[in-house]
Amino acid sequence: MLPIEHNDPVNAKILAVSEDKIEGFVHEPFEEIAKRSGVSVEVVMARIAGMLRAGTIRRVRQTLLATNLAESALVAWKIPEDKIDAAFDWMFQCDPFSGHVVLRSTDTVSAGSDYKLWTTLKVPQGFSLKAHCELLTRKVGAERFRLMPAKGIFTLGVGHVRRKTIEPGSKADQPAKMIPVQLVELSEHEWNVLVALKREFAPEEITPSPWVGRANEAGVSVQEFCRVAEDLNARKIIGRFSTFLEHVKPSTGGVRVTRFNALFHWAAPAGREIETGGEVGRHHILTHCYWREAGPEFRNVNIMAVAHGTDKRLLLDHKAAIDEHLRAKNIPVSYTNVFWGGRSEIKPSEISPRIYREWLSGQGKL
Repeated sequence: MLPIEHNDPVNAKILAVSEDKIEGFVHEPFEEIAKRSGVSVEVVMARIAGMLRAGTIRRVRQTLLATNLAESALVAWKIPEDKIDAAFDWMFQCDPFSGHVVLRSTDTVSAGSDYKLWTTLKVPQGFSLKAHCELLTRKVGAERFRLMPAKGIFTLGVGHVRRKTIEPGSKADQPAKMIPVQLVELSEHEWNVLVALKREFAPEEITPSPWVGRANEAGVSVQEFCRVAEDLNARKIIGRFSTFLEHVKPSTGGVRVTRFNALFHWAAPAGREIETGGEVGRHHILTHCYWREAGPEFRNVNIMAVAHGTDKRLLLDHKAAIDEHLRAKNIPVSYTNVFWGGRSEIKPSEISPRIYREWLSGQGKL
């Protein structure tokens, strides 16, 4: 029987590459993982398929820079305590456009700590984030919501296996460059290819030349499929080919990838958001770092970052190292905080306009 835990030595070598090192669109992604990991392609495919069947890997897919394809935001929800579990379930189970659904708490009562449900939300171009949240408000009985669209992205990845040995303060030689959020319009033909491209892989699809089946699904030749994918890649729409570990729940063998999920907040001086985000985002421990305007409920926080780990104290040491780096760069921070993740479910946010219209028709008019 094949080993299915993420910490098996061969699996760890594969995952250190497959989690977040395969950038853009690649014709033979499993061959590329094999080449970079030093593991044969037959073993790579067998191990990834085995971990996917066992739930160690929760999904394998071509990711997109979806912030360039759909209106998107982080949303903080203030919901009465007796409704919060039902609201969590509804957003996870019934709203395909809410991706991450997380209950968060702070170590002390502080700005925004009464906003306990946090979601990521995407709605296709031509539709309204605010109107979507107003519909959800009626569905789940929320009191308030705070929309926080990304103005810029400094870090976006996963790499939990790779990050397990990173020391506090470990950082890149240069500040992270901000990727601006710029919406791109696609033709129906491009959407048709993109929908097939982004669909999650089933274990039996972990094969050589995996795009042949997807081209058939889209009703185009594999040459045309790859041409469109390469064009989308050149237009900064394609993210990575990634394997995503189940990092919230323990595996079938009781092994956890992470235990703690920390959302760090900083309020940087107005006009210095790009500089601050670049200095924060260069730290290797972070999986995400964004410029988002959180507003007065959150003491005007504008830089947010996420880190995962198995040791809470160590995550706080990582944050302390980032705070010290900001001081060394003479960037004054007027406020900072940590929101800890609790109950969590994660799925990709749907971004297809067609699917949104179909979903909306079943919910009543916005």
